[in-house]
Amino acid sequence: MSKRVLLIKLTSMGDLTHALPALTDAANAIPGIEFDWVVDEAFADVPSWHPNVNQIITSAHRRWKKHLWQSLTSGQLTEFYRQLNAGDYDVVLDAQNNIKSATITWLRRGPSHGLDKHSARERPAHWAYTFHHHTDKSLHAITRQRQLFAKALDYPPPSSAAEYGIDASRMHLPDMDLPKRYVFFVHNASWTTKLWPQQQWRQLTKNAQQSGYHVLLPCGNDEELLRAQQLAKGYDHAIALPKLPLSQVAALMSKAQGAICCDTGLAHIAGMLGIPAVSFYGPTDHRLIGATGLNQYHCVADKEQFGCAPCYKKRCDFYHDTSETAACMASFKADDVWHRLLHLIAEQAQNPTTLQAIAGADSQS
Repeated sequence: MSKRVLLIKLTSMGDLTHALPALTDAANAIPGIEFDWVVDEAFADVPSWHPNVNQIITSAHRRWKKHLWQSLTSGQLTEFYRQLNAGDYDVVLDAQNNIKSATITWLRRGPSHGLDKHSARERPAHWAYTFHHHTDKSLHAITRQRQLFAKALDYPPPSSAAEYGIDASRMHLPDMDLPKRYVFFVHNASWTTKLWPQQQWRQLTKNAQQSGYHVLLPCGNDEELLRAQQLAKGYDHAIALPKLPLSQVAALMSKAQGAICCDTGLAHIAGMLGIPAVSFYGPTDHRLIGATGLNQYHCVADKEQFGCAPCYKKRCDFYHDTSETAACMASFKADDVWHRLLHLIAEQAQNPTTLQAIAGADSQS
């Protein structure tokens, strides 16, 4: 009889991709294993890409919180609770280990697994778990996920390179005319300090045009769409994409010659797909959460110039003016970044299986 696992990992896009290699490990170690995955509705496409995910149970925390009374009276929360407790599972595993995911784990009847109080992202989350496991917080998120799954599902911790194990045929291109050669510029991020200055993106767009590439600029909301339109303005080879389902965005990325990304979820999608990509790490630590996969390069803040990096601040006080624009991010120059991407594209053409960067690689432009 195959083992059935209820996996609780809700958000965000990058965090979800970090769990995919652990699913692949489990599938290799336990033939026939199946996962039901509890995930936020905004990111439900991500679990669908892995062939060992059976059922996807969606939550809607933001919507439920915003319209709490309607959520209660309409039966949405009751239906979610029913789905959460409908199946019989050998293991219930919280792989997010924060208060939000721990609350859902607590609502699921029966024993559960999660990180201990020294390892959990939010310490009080460990109270929701029956079985506690330890992982080193200094390790990359993918490595921590792989260790957690191995301990909870009782197989030897893997030492092999991480494999995402996705089925790319589950991603579908949108119905639109596409240029023959294009690159993806992921200009958005959840913090303003993780954004790259617009003038650098504009120069980069000019560089792409001179090299014969079109540029696709994705968005996830109205604010990001407006920025994409501003970046594309005046360039007939730059396309501000409308808001698209995540599987369509991933399909578009899979056909790109390369990508340049802020530290955001789509940077991890690029790593998962193995397309040549340069990603920026100023206020965040690439050793812990850097995009991982084939053909990846991390632009990292110069520690001699920016001793405060990575600061994990949402406002930069490097010049003592608490600016939303991070000084370390502004230090990355468009010409250098573009030449780095061209180098990756050329290396991939010569050797498609060369691993350009792995989790924890100390690469810097």
